[in-house]
Amino acid sequence: MHFLLIYDTAPDYLARRGQFRRAHLAYAQAAVARGELVLGGAVGEPADSALLLFQGDSDAAARAFAQDDPYVRNGVVVGWTVKPWATVVGASASQQVTLD
Repeated sequence: MHFLLIYDTAPDYLARRGQFRRAHLAYAQAAVARGELVLGGAVGEPADSALLLFQGDSDAAARAFAQDDPYVRNGVVVGWTVKPWATVVGASASQQVTLD
């Protein structure tokens, strides 16, 4: 299954993220290496939120990631939500739907 981790960023996100970005990206790369995190990044121009796509049997990895993310711990991200995402189209869809 897929899960979206949706980040609400602080109003001064762009100004503050630089000091925590290296730690955040290293943390994210470790989640990629474990096979949990598929994609992630800031949303908007200028960026005003972020989305991270996780895969697994439950939302546990996404929740654990958010709870210990340097951006969250340091107030660069002020809120987060995890939602299941029923992906049905595309090579990596977790629930492929075909038309008969």
